[in-house]
Amino acid sequence: MDAVRVALLREVLAGTEWLGATRRFAGALRGSVVAHGGGLLLVGTPAYEPWHLAAHLVDEAAWSGTPELAPTLVRHEPRPGDPAHLSVGLGRLEAARRDETLLVVAPEEPAPLLERVHEARRAGATVLALGCGEGELGAMAHETLAVPRGAELDLDTVQHLVSAAAGENAVPAPRGGRLRDRLSRLTEQLTAPPPARW
Repeated sequence: MDAVRVALLREVLAGTEWLGATRRFAGALRGSVVAHGGGLLLVGTPAYEPWHLAAHLVDEAAWSGTPELAPTLVRHEPRPGDPAHLSVGLGRLEAARRDETLLVVAPEEPAPLLERVHEARRAGATVLALGCGEGELGAMAHETLAVPRGAELDLDTVQHLVSAAAGENAVPAPRGGRLRDRLSRLTEQLTAPPPARW
């Protein structure tokens, strides 16, 4: 989902609790990683790896000038031939430390994942949870955003809202803010004539 679609989605959701909730959660995420100078670990479940959220956070990190937002995607079963950014396994959670943030995206809560999250929290990592909100993960997390089953939005859509909000400045810019600036730049790029070829 690109910036234009996120802006349209925000328009549709104006007046609902989702905008405030996703911005609060994104603020907690951004505040945690900026305060610690980075160290964002992102993990899902064996059946649900948050690839898109990882990619969008990398983009938001670049666009917002906040490199701390670029996560390390922790995977349950990386394969030997995977590129470096896709080859980080669950052992990385065991090495989590006090100055790191662990973002868990989990539509369900398998016991082995909960054990590793608990260990990371005990080691001092800040834990943020994005999921259904029905299990133990919410009690373990420092900050939680629940996306209940049957809610108006699904987990994927909420991740788009969170990543976009995480890339915004913590202090709103006057007269439109970062999103409007990005939309303006995108519009200019889309409407500019093609470059001359020599």
